[in-house]
Amino acid sequence: MLACYTDRLSVRPGERFALHASAGAGPCSLEIGRIGAGRDVVLRREGLAVGDHPVPEHADRDGCGWPAALDVEVGADWASGYYDIELTDAAGEATHHFVVVKPPAGVRRARAAFVLATNTYHAYNHWGGANAYCDVAALMSRRADLPTAMQGAIGVLSTRRPFPQMLIAPPADVPRLVNPRPRDFDERPFAGDRAWPRRRELSPYDSAAGFLNKWEHAFATWAEAEGLALDYVTDADLDAEPDVLAGYAVAILVGHSEYWTAAQRDQIERFVDAGGRLAIFSGNTSFWKVRFEDGGARFICHKWRGFEADPRADTHPQDATHLWSHQAFDRPEAAITGLSFLFGGYHRLGLCVARGAGGYTVYDEHHWALEGADLFYGDVIGAGLPLLGYENDGCRFSFGDDGRLAPVPTLGVPENLEIIAVAPAAFGEEAGRGYAPLIPPENIDIVLREVFGDTSAAAERRLLHGHAVMASFRRGAGEVFNGGTTEWAHGLAAHDPFIERITRNVLTRFGAYLPPVSAVTP
Repeated sequence: MLACYTDRLSVRPGERFALHASAGAGPCSLEIGRIGAGRDVVLRREGLAVGDHPVPEHADRDGCGWPAALDVEVGADWASGYYDIELTDAAGEATHHFVVVKPPAGVRRARAAFVLATNTYHAYNHWGGANAYCDVAALMSRRADLPTAMQGAIGVLSTRRPFPQMLIAPPADVPRLVNPRPRDFDERPFAGDRAWPRRRELSPYDSAAGFLNKWEHAFATWAEAEGLALDYVTDADLDAEPDVLAGYAVAILVGHSEYWTAAQRDQIERFVDAGGRLAIFSGNTSFWKVRFEDGGARFICHKWRGFEADPRADTHPQDATHLWSHQAFDRPEAAITGLSFLFGGYHRLGLCVARGAGGYTVYDEHHWALEGADLFYGDVIGAGLPLLGYENDGCRFSFGDDGRLAPVPTLGVPENLEIIAVAPAAFGEEAGRGYAPLIPPENIDIVLREVFGDTSAAAERRLLHGHAVMASFRRGAGEVFNGGTTEWAHGLAAHDPFIERITRNVLTRFGAYLPPVSAVTP
């Protein structure tokens, strides 16, 4: 068996990280390269002695405990970014891990902080058995169907273990989590490319997170071509360093920033309230509240195991983990993001808006984000991509006499939210419609009870019928733009002129294109 992991996911120049590894065919070679538009190799080692170590029974929960094979010092010339770690054994087999290099302490080489969604990586990581969703090992060995396997999800995940290679090093042809075309008349519902993962015996959790899985890498590649400088940080950095965003004009979230800790959210809110800008090109953003323990070695995420499953639920309920919109927290995510997955959902997956346009319909063509984009009332953006697909955030709204949309300030949605464009979305597939659901509503009874306090059939219908929304709002001295979908970066990768113009408008207004700041005093 060949696998590796690091003792930390982010480092600064001059700092060191440990590479822990196991190899049955040593010695190994090591290559570390920064991944952007290309791969810039910064370190190579040959003849690395790596022992063959067993996988502990509960590696998913307790970690591997393997000894360090190598300590690596980050060079002063390593630019901030995502660095792929490739370990190759004597038989030619390779495995991958990563570290994120932050800028030097007290230095800002860009105006934009690019916050990688590493908490989501942890939640999806099923190496060793289970993740926050499911006992994936039981599911893939056919020892359990999906509902039974979901009962095997664990609330404590180790961050000291490898990642499945599909999360960290997917092939270039990995398909998107979206149906590229509408469902035909009387056609059996489908969800993405069903043959591709079946040929590779992949789980449903192998391509919904990770830098190279579709979103963050696509954005970084586009930014480099734009000449847009980015300083990289991780979710965990926002949790551990209270002022890591100080001095930046804008914080950028891309793809699937689903899991936030309380300290991370505190910092983002302070940043915006003090005049910072938050650019969200992500979907399902800040849906789950999580925390770290044991110096970051344990990732706590009880999710559908129930609020009461968290040991802190009784004594320190504000420190517990569950939906950010849970009544116990009184802190719904829409208060900082403007939108919520609870009011949005899926589009072009299974029967979730299976014949949807795949793009947004414009309702406020005069909004500043659309300036110069040649867009008019009723125009559809991104249908050919499709721009909407996997997970999308939204809000409830009403129609005005002028055809504009006004937000319904529910569950944290700000009253001053400016709705730009919308499209239908569904929180899950409605049962009893003649098809076996592919996207069943995930524990809808828990959502209705713990968030809305209403488990009626009418409440369920309201939850199932949502909208993806593109919007912005001012908060404190700052401002937030929310693109409302995981798939935004695909519009940039395709060089869609409308999505590119909107993105440039947002980042220009938010100060990302200003000259870099060489240093800052937190």
